[in-house]
Amino acid sequence: MPELPEVETICLGLRSNILNKLITDAGRLTSFNLRRAIPIGIESKLTSARILDITRRAKYIQIFLSNQYVLLIHLGMTGKLLLKTQNYEPQKHDHFIINLDDGQKIIYNDPRRFGLIDICAKENLPNLTLFKNLGIEPFSSAFTPEYFAKILRVKKQPIKLSLMDNANIVGVGNIYAAESLFLSGISPLRAADSLSMTEITNLHAKILHVLNDSIKKGGSTLKDYAAVNGEKGYFQNSFNVYGREGRACLACQSNIIKINQGGRSSFYCLACQI
Repeated sequence: MPELPEVETICLGLRSNILNKLITDAGRLTSFNLRRAIPIGIESKLTSARILDITRRAKYIQIFLSNQYVLLIHLGMTGKLLLKTQNYEPQKHDHFIINLDDGQKIIYNDPRRFGLIDICAKENLPNLTLFKNLGIEPFSSAFTPEYFAKILRVKKQPIKLSLMDNANIVGVGNIYAAESLFLSGISPLRAADSLSMTEITNLHAKILHVLNDSIKKGGSTLKDYAAVNGEKGYFQNSFNVYGREGRACLACQSNIIKINQGGRSSFYCLACQI
């Protein structure tokens, strides 16, 4: 599933290519529903609108339009947003297309169809049900070590699960939680409320470092993810623990182990992470 760095990379790619472009028309390419049905009438709300801004909230892409609507896109497990040229022919798993006045096409492709396309009035965005239970953005100025400590000190669950809970902090998914905990020397099994302020401050810094580093490297491509130009990310080449079970720890040469936490795989080094 694309996580925060992958979605942010897509937003950066869109911003550098389609800002101020006019949508000439839009429409469905298949009759299949995504996570839920694409809203009826979305085509008319997109057509003749100009793209003013593109931002991210958690893993949702927000495209702000000149007619005071906001197009919302979530990539689900296997979704991709691709920019194509005028001569592009629709491919299998293409579900939605947006045509722009410069000949570019925005294609939503999603083999497993767990993604989402929606639209809402800009004034309704703050009260949207999709965003109701989302926690703080890690790049927000409000996400300080002190704020982070307030979250963790009331959590008795393992720290890995606390980091992955979008009600606490958005976007720190499985990959980035594992890598941040390794760099912090903290076991994913530690209770969140057991961390000292020193450990919390260090973990806070490592989370921001890992997320920023992944964005610089275009995100992580394990299977389906690609940037808007179709290129794969390469942060996966920098993994210290994720997906490396049975291989030597890059810091101490002990074997990386894999366990299950909350239905997800956790990777860590028993020697380096305590």
